[in-house]
Amino acid sequence: MKELLDDEPGKKILLLGNEAIVRGAFEAGVGHGSTYPGTPSSEIGNTLEKIAKDYGMYFEYSANEKVAMEVGAAAAASGRRAMVWMKHVGINVAADALMTLMYCGVRAGMVIVAAGDPSVHSSQNEQDNRYYSILGGIPMLEPTSPQEAKEMTKYAFDLSEELELPVMIRTTTRVNHARGIVTFGELKEPAPIAHFEKDPGRFVAVPQNARKNHPRLLEQLGKAGPLSEKSQFNREMPVEEPELHVIGSGAGFNYVHELREANGLPISILKLGMTNPFPDERVGRFIEDAKRVLIVEELEPFIEDKVQAIAKKFNPALEVYGKHTGHFSRLYEYDPNVVREAVSKLIDVPPSEEPLQAEDFALPSRPPSLCPGCPHRATYYAVKKALGKREAIFSSDIGCYTLGVQDPLNTADFLICMGGSVGAAGGFSKNTDQKVFAFLGDSTFFHSGLPALVSGVYNQHDFVYVVMDNRTTAMTGHQPHPGTGRTGMGGPAPMVSVEDLARGAGVEFVETVNPYEIEKTTEVFKRAIDHPGISVVVTKYPCVLLDKKKLSKTPLKVDQDKCKRCYMCVNKLGCIALVKEGDDVVIDTTLCIGCSHCAQVCPFDAIGPEVEQ
Repeated sequence: MKELLDDEPGKKILLLGNEAIVRGAFEAGVGHGSTYPGTPSSEIGNTLEKIAKDYGMYFEYSANEKVAMEVGAAAAASGRRAMVWMKHVGINVAADALMTLMYCGVRAGMVIVAAGDPSVHSSQNEQDNRYYSILGGIPMLEPTSPQEAKEMTKYAFDLSEELELPVMIRTTTRVNHARGIVTFGELKEPAPIAHFEKDPGRFVAVPQNARKNHPRLLEQLGKAGPLSEKSQFNREMPVEEPELHVIGSGAGFNYVHELREANGLPISILKLGMTNPFPDERVGRFIEDAKRVLIVEELEPFIEDKVQAIAKKFNPALEVYGKHTGHFSRLYEYDPNVVREAVSKLIDVPPSEEPLQAEDFALPSRPPSLCPGCPHRATYYAVKKALGKREAIFSSDIGCYTLGVQDPLNTADFLICMGGSVGAAGGFSKNTDQKVFAFLGDSTFFHSGLPALVSGVYNQHDFVYVVMDNRTTAMTGHQPHPGTGRTGMGGPAPMVSVEDLARGAGVEFVETVNPYEIEKTTEVFKRAIDHPGISVVVTKYPCVLLDKKKLSKTPLKVDQDKCKRCYMCVNKLGCIALVKEGDDVVIDTTLCIGCSHCAQVCPFDAIGPEVEQ
């Protein structure tokens, strides 16, 4: 994306919402960027990884979102513009730093991009992070398109400096991953290296200072109120003699606006782009002569509740429709059909062609699956083989390996958050009579797997801690982490050792295996199961999408004369390249990468690369 560095005001280019955010930061002169990768925000980091050095800013993949927030806060407190971004659940991790940072404030602009995921496309929940803006007193903007995402990012830095507070840009998947025409503004030079001026009364959050800084936060938010009232991102689109008023934000606004324009509907719309502080007076003027107003917003009734309160002052007889009236759901993201149905309950909407639904197409079901040759599949098989008939609890984590929940592996029994597998494993070990496994990836180990490991050693927990090290942050796009030997800027870095950290924490049983060697891996797991206390097994092999040589190996074949139709390869390993055709098992050569996992599993040596058919 070198084009993002073009200093050509007026140039138009097709960009993802995430790429537009990067361009907006460049037009604002950002000097620092930090993140922990998480969909739907990942492309911001993926883009900066390629071009941050050329632009002249500093960028890093931090160990987790809390660290990303802290290093960004230090940059902004020093006087260098900083941007921090993460997926919505990442704010939970960063909140400890963020809540107190709002008391301290910043000197240079600091923008926090919190990418929500309605319909949980790639997340463990669909929490509505707009409530964090209320909890923390964070000024908040909500873009509806890539162009607006760019403009809001640029503006947010100025707003942050005017208020001396971090500003949140709350996006959703359909904004982050939408493509749209973006018009470039003037490119600014990156903010230079700064010098931190000491002010302990402001930046040292001991109780006596916090008591003084909280009133300061409220005072600054008071200044933000008038800015929200006149914000360019809160825009009214009236019509003559409206039959319905609509207030919308985010992707939901796009659908109602398109519906109005396509059908010439008598709907007056107020689009809200700055939603905290809430523009009470602007909304009040919009609804004071209305009879009915429909609130179009995804997830929680954030705007709807505020409009109901405002209506008591400006228009007590106003009928407010939305989630509380059943016109919209608090679940999942919206689409044009959902919005059309809600609007049609209130005014006449011309009939349209029957919209196509997914069920109209006879497409086969394709659930997500571990890739052919994935080292995680071999790891899970070895664990199950080592256990034999013994029962175990499998405490899982956030990553590709979560797909072990599926048949036939069935190696995920409990999952709540990043790093949660380890803490939960300790809880299971102390409160049940079952053997316990904790599974997490190498990136997750550095993210939040260490504190629970230390706690487990200290509290004498008893479980097998499996670090599934595929040498990358695979699920979000192969970003680097402290164990990969490279930084977000593309330079070399020390490779932090998982094994050394485990031993340093006091773990006595630490072994590293190649999961492609299934028998050896199984033997290590047998010993780990019998070891009292915490045993750490690091299964180390690169993600097959990184291992290009492995991808070019000759696919395997099944010798149908030797095959006894025991189906162990299908029923125990479950690689998607193994296909049953009638009673026969065959290998789909378009998927097979020749990893030999199935050949090692077959008890009759019926699988191999050079077997005659």
